[in-house]
Amino acid sequence: MNERRVVISGLGVVSPLGNTKEAFWNNLVAGKSGIRTIQSMDTTNYDCKIGGEVVDFDPTPFFNNHKEARRADRFYQFAMAAAKMAVKDSGLNPDAVDPHRVGVMVGSGIGGLGTLETQYQILLEKSPSRVSPFLIPMMITNIASGMISAEYGFMGPNMVIVTACATSNNNIGEAWRIIKFGDADCIIAGGAEASIRPCGLAGFGNMRALSLRNDAPERASRPFDKDRDGFVMGEGAGVVVIEELEHAKKRGAEIYCELAGYGATADAYHLTSPHPEGLGAMKCMEMAMRHAKLNPTDVGYVNAHATSTPVGDLCELRAIKRTFGDYATKGLLVSGTKSMTGHLLGAAGGVELVASIYALREGVIPPTINVDNLDPEVDVDICANEARPAKIDAALSNSFGFGGHNAALLVKKFVD
Repeated sequence: MNERRVVISGLGVVSPLGNTKEAFWNNLVAGKSGIRTIQSMDTTNYDCKIGGEVVDFDPTPFFNNHKEARRADRFYQFAMAAAKMAVKDSGLNPDAVDPHRVGVMVGSGIGGLGTLETQYQILLEKSPSRVSPFLIPMMITNIASGMISAEYGFMGPNMVIVTACATSNNNIGEAWRIIKFGDADCIIAGGAEASIRPCGLAGFGNMRALSLRNDAPERASRPFDKDRDGFVMGEGAGVVVIEELEHAKKRGAEIYCELAGYGATADAYHLTSPHPEGLGAMKCMEMAMRHAKLNPTDVGYVNAHATSTPVGDLCELRAIKRTFGDYATKGLLVSGTKSMTGHLLGAAGGVELVASIYALREGVIPPTINVDNLDPEVDVDICANEARPAKIDAALSNSFGFGGHNAALLVKKFVD
């Protein structure tokens, strides 16, 4: 049996940099920051007061009516919007495909945190009888995948993988594996997150994980900079349509790129800290390249996880250098786009895969902004502060999550 090749045919983005893929990319290459003082909640009693919020977002057009949209948690609203944009972008006609061969895997690291907070407050202040009957279906992380499939009648593999900040990459990667194995021809995959909420901000803040540059929000997320002091929470969704090559060609789809490799490993090290030498991340990247049948020097760009934490950025740097050897400092381009979006947690990988696909197609590497004083240990080219024209044939996108989860996706230019 011939090996089944997998391609990407549709993109959908909701982000702090814009709610279409075009707005997202244009602001990204312009080096624009989507971080601001949080407007959606009162931050008076919080040490961190900044985040990458999605603005000017109306969920109603993506649902059948206003009531349906209102009964969806914000993360689910983002997921549905990004999924519908991706499906439309792909030209996929639900009436012209076998519904049993089309699946959905759109995950979330945290799920309906806003719904849980609101309804728990009602429980405490009023009574159990006043808690919404929609609490559970609004809160659970699988609801977006389930309802996206119901919206289109897609009856293929439907599930979500929850691996904290590696969630999107694991969902997209395992969808890739399902298609290659022959159990589906097309899967809508990615992640969504909406945890800029009182509990979310308090929880991450009390871990001392967040940046406290409240006086200059747009300069707070600074991967690889010596003065980085933590990550900035973001929200949004990134969803892609991936499908088997012949299925895409038969329906005349525009093919953005080939999804050629996927790696998934564990650090088996610590609750929240990555392995100091990046061993799990290294094996993850090596696995993705092995699946893609590529050598390290074939990869032109790495979209780094690069959250802007003092420990995490350097652990990833060591992993990249172990993976790519001398080439890491002699030709490889790396950037941390969380410097502009903040950290979208379970949605980060989906959004960053879209950035990597655009970099591949447009021949432009998005920058790592806010690099005023490069960390002395950083000796790779991180495209500091300005986008860089570069002809690349393959790109790797990394995502790592609490619990030691590592997931990498490798895309390359499509050649028939």
